[in-house]
Amino acid sequence: MSVTFEEIDSIKQTADLIRKDCIWMSTRAGTGHLGPALSLAEILATLYKGVLRIDPRNPKWPDRDRLILSKGHGCLALYSILSQMGFFERKLLGDFCTKYDTMLPGHPEIKLPGVEANTGSLGHGIALGVGMALAARMDKKEYRVFVITGDGELQEGSNWEAAMTAAYYGLDNLIVIVDRNMLQLGDFTENITRLEPLAEKWKSFGWGVEVIDGHDIEKLLTAFNKIPFVKGQPSVIIANTVKGKGLKIAENKVDWHYKVLSYEQYEELKNEMSLEELYHE
Repeated sequence: MSVTFEEIDSIKQTADLIRKDCIWMSTRAGTGHLGPALSLAEILATLYKGVLRIDPRNPKWPDRDRLILSKGHGCLALYSILSQMGFFERKLLGDFCTKYDTMLPGHPEIKLPGVEANTGSLGHGIALGVGMALAARMDKKEYRVFVITGDGELQEGSNWEAAMTAAYYGLDNLIVIVDRNMLQLGDFTENITRLEPLAEKWKSFGWGVEVIDGHDIEKLLTAFNKIPFVKGQPSVIIANTVKGKGLKIAENKVDWHYKVLSYEQYEELKNEMSLEELYHE
């Protein structure tokens, strides 16, 4: 696939804005899973700007591609890209975790346009994706189902039950993206329950596998363009990323799984990172 510099630059700008939005929303609310959201920026920007067949004006379009953010705690990034694509007005980002009845809670809910499933209880996203991919086959639809999981999330056995089922049914319209940032809530993944050799595990379950740099937009586009990697098999992209990417004090730090900037830290970084004014109500 030939990708122009202008296309890559546009996606990069989108990813940059995702990070700024995540930092702004979480600091303003004083809460949020910032580190897990920042590692998703290029993945989500590439999917929404260059891959998914969607219509923000018609969020329930029957032929749309589906995206499930199984690692629902990374929803700051999802909210940003949905607003950028026009699923809802960007001013709504200011409501993240600041109102009892907010449309943007700490984990995504289907009440928000563009959200396909309530997520946050880890280990369920791939199973939901299997159901949607099977529904597409039964309805003779050509839409694809994309599921983004965390790597620590793969320690949940339900994922592997779903992986076996997807391979059994030959669901090559199902694509899983693993946000492989090597960290989870309390430590590095390999210090808790070792996942490696991760690519070989997926292959043994009957999936086509690609391992790429999850922050390289051109490589992401190339991988997505090759789907399905093996005809008749579901596909998984293991995207190597950096937790907290783009915020130097948070990069690759365990304690930034659920941590946000203080107002003072935000003010110090505001000019350097071209962040929005942090207003309070």
